[in-house]
Amino acid sequence: MTDVTDGVLRTLFRSDQGGHEQVVLCQDRASGLKAVIALHSTALGPALGGTRFYPYASEEEAVADALNLSRGMSYKNAMAGLDHGGGKAVIIGDPETIKSEELLLAYGRFVASLGGRYVTACDVGTYVADMDVVARECRWTTGRSPENGGAGDSSVLTAFGVFQGMRASAQHLWGDPTLRGRKVAVAGVGKVGHHLVEHLLSDGAEVVITDVREESVRRITDLHPEVAVATDTAALIRTEGLDIYAPCALGGALNDDTVPVLTAKVVCGAANNQLAHPGIEKDLADRAILYAPDYVVNAGGVIQVADELHGFDFDRCKAKATKIFDTTLTIFARAKDDGIPPAAAADRIAEQRMAEARRS
Repeated sequence: MTDVTDGVLRTLFRSDQGGHEQVVLCQDRASGLKAVIALHSTALGPALGGTRFYPYASEEEAVADALNLSRGMSYKNAMAGLDHGGGKAVIIGDPETIKSEELLLAYGRFVASLGGRYVTACDVGTYVADMDVVARECRWTTGRSPENGGAGDSSVLTAFGVFQGMRASAQHLWGDPTLRGRKVAVAGVGKVGHHLVEHLLSDGAEVVITDVREESVRRITDLHPEVAVATDTAALIRTEGLDIYAPCALGGALNDDTVPVLTAKVVCGAANNQLAHPGIEKDLADRAILYAPDYVVNAGGVIQVADELHGFDFDRCKAKATKIFDTTLTIFARAKDDGIPPAAAADRIAEQRMAEARRS
């Protein structure tokens, strides 16, 4: 554990990826809960971000993920125009085997102990039903079911926002926001990806998919036999004639191995932290691949859960998520004016908003 602690301290206090306000390590031995809650910034308001439940290979990997994800939420919330800072929680373990009511209640008590500095929601491995349980111990819980005063599944607006980002990318690159006739590859057709596929098909796109879960693929192909299937992500990104690639699973999809072989002209997807390390955004630009920053285009879900805190209205949320189209175009314009990749342009805009909030 000493190595883990040393790694956390180096990241928090001495690295460019640091700057977090607070990191909480949580343990409840009775239920088996081991969790990390990371608050990156509360400059714009209470930190808001989901709870990821995942079988990390090590505690250090879990801490690193919480730090990266919470930092990303600060930028996402800032770019979405929300009065929230960035936070994220991870629960260590396989949700298929250790998730229980007792564990979720214990987790809820830890979140509640922060007194509203962190507002939680769903993420990979957690669902609306889980947030209903957490909410029994913590009033700072969103993503609950409508029956329990919540907004329900946030993946609907997440997918809608990504679709708006794709439309903006098409407008910027080809002068027309329609995706009709464009070939779009979607990696991961789970909670968000399957909704995105529906938007693409409705707009006339040609769609190719892949997913590690056969049932997720079959759910789509049973309804839409015209959708093509790639054996895996490695095959998907090499598909000839791709216009757009949408990573919609876990992070790190854009790395030293995948970027050189991408056939798509645009990357726009729902996954968080798609850039595996600093410098990948330049590699994309060098290959003339337009990158729509992930935390900008996938903000529809956080827009929805934030609205839940004020009395949820779906039409109001959808109107806000529609603005992702304009925000994405603004980022592309800023990138062109400043001579930098879109990811760097988005960072500059988000950092400016956070800095102005700290000064006010």
